[in-house]
Amino acid sequence: MNKEFPKGFLWGGALAANQVEGAWNVDGRGLSVADVAQYKAHLDVKDYAGHVSITSEAVLEAMNDKSDKFYPKRRGIDFYHHYKEDLALFAEMGFKTLRVSIAWSRIFPTGEEKRPNELGLKFYENLFNEMVKLNIEPLVTLSHYEMPLALSVKYNGWVERKVVDYFVKFCEVCFQRYQTQVKYWLTFNEIDSIYRHPFTTAGIIPDKCKEGMEDTCIYQALHHQFVASALATKKCHEIIEGSQVGCMLTKLTTYPRTCNPKDIEAALDKNLNNYFYSDVQVFGKYPERIKMKFKENNIHIKMEEEDEEILAKYTVDFVSFSYYMSLATSADEENLEKVPGNTVTGVKNPYLPSTEWGWQIDPLGLKISLIELYDRYRMPLFIVENGMGAKDTIDEDGSIHDDYRIEYFKEHIKNIKAAIDTGVEVLGYTAWGPIDLISAGTSQMSKRYGFIYVDQDDLGNGTLERRRKDSFYWYQKVIETNGADLS
Repeated sequence: MNKEFPKGFLWGGALAANQVEGAWNVDGRGLSVADVAQYKAHLDVKDYAGHVSITSEAVLEAMNDKSDKFYPKRRGIDFYHHYKEDLALFAEMGFKTLRVSIAWSRIFPTGEEKRPNELGLKFYENLFNEMVKLNIEPLVTLSHYEMPLALSVKYNGWVERKVVDYFVKFCEVCFQRYQTQVKYWLTFNEIDSIYRHPFTTAGIIPDKCKEGMEDTCIYQALHHQFVASALATKKCHEIIEGSQVGCMLTKLTTYPRTCNPKDIEAALDKNLNNYFYSDVQVFGKYPERIKMKFKENNIHIKMEEEDEEILAKYTVDFVSFSYYMSLATSADEENLEKVPGNTVTGVKNPYLPSTEWGWQIDPLGLKISLIELYDRYRMPLFIVENGMGAKDTIDEDGSIHDDYRIEYFKEHIKNIKAAIDTGVEVLGYTAWGPIDLISAGTSQMSKRYGFIYVDQDDLGNGTLERRRKDSFYWYQKVIETNGADLS
């Protein structure tokens, strides 16, 4: 059997503007919802999944604070000024692609401006030009947890229909400006996360919803994102010939805790709920079970007359997803040990090890996820996030031995190849955080994902010097051999 991955497989890494760029108050950029995210030194990292809510008071406090002391995403790793250096390191590793996002508030600071901010547009133009020069294919996310904060405050984010028009305008500006540089686009990062952290994903401030109507607010906002994604897909296909637009899902593969049929039913329910979000974007309509759920829970979504036609007509070209860990569930979870994951918690699976942050490591689950997704959708898949957060130590000679990271990636990549060997079509693989960045959930710097170390601590102290880890050279070899050599 051929050990190599398919010809043209897109190896690379993935970043988000709000976690790397910094320069939060430079060149006309407006505040985004990410600029409200605080580093909470007093909170155990394993408890973060349950502490992602926001209040109007916290938003106002953040708006009045003109520093980045407690708001690490405002400083990131200063990719804004270091991008050429960082891209050169990615090119040295052999990247074929790099997933990045465009900070909406860099282009339209409040989201409502009539004209885009030229300095913001120019930054991404320079970024993409540098990537193209280095033969790195841009894979661009249009909304990655960084909508303009002004739209959140004024309209409660995506709850208001007007935001659809503002987003589509932003997308159209991006498609027009970068049509010769960018072929691959994603609309919303982890669109399913709206229920887990509505503010981060959709700018929803829960205390702005009518009491008892929080779920209706969330699903109304989600519907608006579905419509906006479809309209953005339409615009992209019209403006950029040969463009490909994907949806993006947090793949939360969930196993039953036991073979008790009630546990199996509980796992089925969670997995089908996870698929709901990509189902709408692939099949162009809401699943009947979701409609029934809305009815049972008295959730009424306002739809415009043409919405169903828009969803049906402008579906995505491929399905992308993040995969970090699997979960387990039970019909009776009350007395079972729980573990955290990617902004979720689940029942502890006794067969799996965990990271320092409690995320259970399950490489085989990635193969299972790929096979399930391909069997369901029969369209190309793209793994756009996968990795592990860990604490790294610099030795006296300056080296960073991260065998734990190499082992994690090696086993996951093996399972991608195993899925491909069953007939699954995979476009590429972008490891999450190929350079250390600010953690999405905990706003930590010490939770390191990268093949490249960045000298900065949780409070922003450090030189920002970039340093290659052992995993840098390992991943370089993996790409050079197109996945054949994982030793």
